[in-house]
Amino acid sequence: MDKGNADYVYPSSKENVENAHRVAIPPPQPFFNSLKYNLKETFFPDDPLRLFKNKPASKKFILGLQYVFPIFEWAPRYSFQFLKADLIAGITIASLAIPQGISYAKLANLPPILGLYSSFVPPLVYAIMGSSKDLAVGTVAVASLLIASFLGQEVNYNENPKLYLHLAFTATFFAGVFQASLGLLRLGFIVDFLSHAAIVGFMGGAATVVCLQQLKGILGLEHFTHATDVMSVMHSIFSQTQRWRWESGVLGCGFLFFLLITRYFSKRKPKFFWISAMAPLTSVILGSLLVYLSHAERHGVQVIGYLKKGLNPPSFSDLVFVSPYLTTAIKTGIITGVIAMAEGIAVGRSFAMFKNYHIDGNKEMIAFGMMNIAGSCTSCYLTTGPFSRSAVNFNAGCKTAVSNIVMSMAVMVTLLFLTPLFHYTPLVVLSAIIMAAMLGLIDYEAVIHLFKVDKFDFIVCIGAYVGVVFGSIQIGLVIAISISVLRVLLFVARPRTSVLGNIPNSRIYRNIEHYPNANNVTGVLILKIDAPIYFANASYLRERIARWVEEEEDKLKASEESSLHYVILDMGAVGNIDTSGISMLEEVKKTLDRRELKLVLANPGAEVTKKLDKSKFIENMGQEWIYLTVGEAVTACNFRLHTCEPNPEKAESEPCDNVDICPDCCRAIDIITRNCWPAMLTSLGFTAEEGNILRGYCDVSSAPSLGGLVVIYHPQVSKVLA
Repeated sequence: MDKGNADYVYPSSKENVENAHRVAIPPPQPFFNSLKYNLKETFFPDDPLRLFKNKPASKKFILGLQYVFPIFEWAPRYSFQFLKADLIAGITIASLAIPQGISYAKLANLPPILGLYSSFVPPLVYAIMGSSKDLAVGTVAVASLLIASFLGQEVNYNENPKLYLHLAFTATFFAGVFQASLGLLRLGFIVDFLSHAAIVGFMGGAATVVCLQQLKGILGLEHFTHATDVMSVMHSIFSQTQRWRWESGVLGCGFLFFLLITRYFSKRKPKFFWISAMAPLTSVILGSLLVYLSHAERHGVQVIGYLKKGLNPPSFSDLVFVSPYLTTAIKTGIITGVIAMAEGIAVGRSFAMFKNYHIDGNKEMIAFGMMNIAGSCTSCYLTTGPFSRSAVNFNAGCKTAVSNIVMSMAVMVTLLFLTPLFHYTPLVVLSAIIMAAMLGLIDYEAVIHLFKVDKFDFIVCIGAYVGVVFGSIQIGLVIAISISVLRVLLFVARPRTSVLGNIPNSRIYRNIEHYPNANNVTGVLILKIDAPIYFANASYLRERIARWVEEEEDKLKASEESSLHYVILDMGAVGNIDTSGISMLEEVKKTLDRRELKLVLANPGAEVTKKLDKSKFIENMGQEWIYLTVGEAVTACNFRLHTCEPNPEKAESEPCDNVDICPDCCRAIDIITRNCWPAMLTSLGFTAEEGNILRGYCDVSSAPSLGGLVVIYHPQVSKVLA
């Protein structure tokens, strides 16, 4: 017997035989039950309420509290060993957060002290509500650049710094509201429209722009373009060559080289991760000492200057909810919120994978949203989970979100007592810190990987990169989203179809382009549709099926082989179908009928079968032309092709001459090896009497050769292959 039949189980009773191989119609479901199921699968695929089932009210309250505030889940199990690890990790990331916070605030054209404020309150909120053990919260360069770009178009931060600052707080507030709303409404899948390739290209482009803009600080320039495209930046640099400060250039290049060398060393020797983590703070300390001792500020080296001591002042009253700037704040908040949220969730999931625990994306959105809402009311601007800081936190051996609390406490001490020490910190050091961090965001290895694996993803990546570098942040973002959405639409509107062939010595059917050794079935064309059938692709599929049929007929005519009689559609990958898709199938059936071809369906899913039944398509087509598998459909078509007239109309009116039983009476057929009929019956447990009964229903001696013998199992045969 064929290898492909090894797993084939035949019915063993009369009732089962009569219904064997029929495609069952799903039982009808009440509309509201169906709606409830669909909504649950759309918005609650992880079924977050399953933990509350069959629990007493007190337990439900505790579980609900732990769900909203994960700290109540892991805090009771917290140990002294965890505290030691989190203390080390927290102090380590604080040493990175302080200089990066000041640097990124300058990048956003905000007062440097806001970078420290933003590393104090938001990490505390995330430690209570976040579900990641490894994410280190803080400001990020790309979000800072976006804020500077969007707000800078409406307000000049030099001319009206107060309004600019208030708009930054307002944008952060709306970013938090948007993030929390997505999480509460379970709409996190919207973020998935930013594909990985688009994010790689956008981040790389933004990093390139940021690096170029830091040449202002490296070269000691005071006046610089507000544009972000590479042409404007390069023109601004080379039109002021007489104003370049060699002192700043030497300092900047020296510290940049130091930062890059330490990062390279830490990558080569992961156990020395702390060297790279401490390098930014070390640069700040060394730069400040150098400027203080040499009075370099008198020779053109710009410094931070005065930083206000004290904790975050409240800023809720500074939020701007009036025109004409409200629209700008909302737009900036939503765009920066989406980018920051996508980066934070991706970083959190990547580190969770290493430690084998799960992160709930919707809960993370709520945590990000609440920390940004709280931050906007306490003089903070947009924060998320930056990769560089989280990587340091992970490598430092953090165990829980307490590392964020430790970092926050370290920043608090800095705000209360240490801010005067940053007075002499040169801006060129901050520029070097930003450039070193941004060079790590240009992931050329990911771009090479995209080129090797998926050329379309590579085009998406390059399109986003070019849009940011040669256009603007907004243009790059639009290109990234547009190309990503276009790809989704192309997948839906132009689904793949393929011709299937039989793998030798099996009942397996696969794409003949993928498996060149697969054999075409004489007189049968097997097509596979690899997507749901909707209004967007119905016309394309109708035309594509017609072209497959025409090409197959032309090929058969050219080779003078037997003509085409059956077209089998493998519906296994068709998860759903709408009314346009059903109309398309009806048109295909009519077209094939006019060509004297028969349409056969194989392996339709429950949702597809239900809709085909309700639309009367199955009734009009005939349920005997719908099969559970492609193998059964091919076997049935082969049997009809070799034992009776293939034309269905003729087959219904004329009896078969080659066998005793008309094939329309049969519900199951199989192909077995020729010349082994008696031995096969004995080996399968049939008695001689049962074999005679079976022979009575099937004239095996006159059955044609199909590379094997056609055997018919009639409904009246009570014992069949088991």
